[in-house]
Amino acid sequence: MSMWSRLSRGETTIDFVGLRRRWFIISGVLILLSLLSLGVRQLNFGLEFEGGVAIQSPNPAGADITEFRDTIGDIGFPDARIQLVDDGAGVLVQTGPLAQDDEDRLIDAITDLAGVERVDTSLDAVGPTFGSLVARQALIALGVFLALAVLFIAWRLQWKMGLVGIVALFHDMIITVGVYSLLQFPVTPATVVALLTILGYSLYDTVVVFDRVEEYTEELGEDHTYTEIVNRAMNKVLIRSLLTSLTSLVPVGSLLFVGSILLGAASLQDFALALFVGMAAGTYSSIMIAGPLLAVWREKEDRWSDHRGEMMRIRDLRAGRAAEPAAAAPPRPPKGAQGPSEPRPSGSGPAPRPPKRGRR
Repeated sequence: MSMWSRLSRGETTIDFVGLRRRWFIISGVLILLSLLSLGVRQLNFGLEFEGGVAIQSPNPAGADITEFRDTIGDIGFPDARIQLVDDGAGVLVQTGPLAQDDEDRLIDAITDLAGVERVDTSLDAVGPTFGSLVARQALIALGVFLALAVLFIAWRLQWKMGLVGIVALFHDMIITVGVYSLLQFPVTPATVVALLTILGYSLYDTVVVFDRVEEYTEELGEDHTYTEIVNRAMNKVLIRSLLTSLTSLVPVGSLLFVGSILLGAASLQDFALALFVGMAAGTYSSIMIAGPLLAVWREKEDRWSDHRGEMMRIRDLRAGRAAEPAAAAPPRPPKGAQGPSEPRPSGSGPAPRPPKRGRR
């Protein structure tokens, strides 16, 4: 039977828990790289979070970033962030909050270098108060989501499953945020919405795995260890998780690579990148992280630890009995050989009488 047939029927026997060290090392490396990027490069927060001024203008003159940086730095804005859009056909300049006179000087410098009129530019200004309000609301939304997720899983399944699910969510969130820091994509409210979306997706995938674990615990708990139950459950739901993820990643990938990169719809990048990275990380964590972590934790409980010891003793006894050699039968004498006299078995008739002696 082919691997695909076994996979589609849930008949694979992958030892997910036994390979947990490999999965944990991979996740540890990704998390470490994400944290290093956050510490060195940090996040590129958008205008909505930090507040300030964003000026976008066409660039028919074809000026590069160095020319814009030198021109804007000469008039007193050396910390401005400059980005060419649409392959250099436009330019986006972001700074902190500015007074009206400073805004006018900055717009004049940009239009002179780009070779356009002032009316061709667009300006967005966000105050620092609004930016802090958006950031605070985003953190509140994230905290409420995580709290409700723990309560739901604890009520529906088991409280340890809820905590393991939250660990998997933080795993996905750190990796996604790390990718944003590494690529320096701007973090906008659309990014926060996408982040909450992928956390819900990852939680759904984890709950599917845990629900099957609970089902098999009731069916197989007497004759199997908890590790074996978790492995059986994950092998059963593996094809479902892979197909669900594939059908989700294909349209999101097309949105990211075709829509935002090839067609130049830069506004889609903030949303699509978080969805793509988060869904991929969520699929990985629900199978490779959440399941093995739950098995390791619950195997330390007295109930499952004692049960595991009992199962090992029973299996050792069965293996020992199967290995005992069969008792050897006594050798039969060769045909025609005179063996030692044996008592005549009962029921075979009377013993022969000795011959009578005649009188003399």
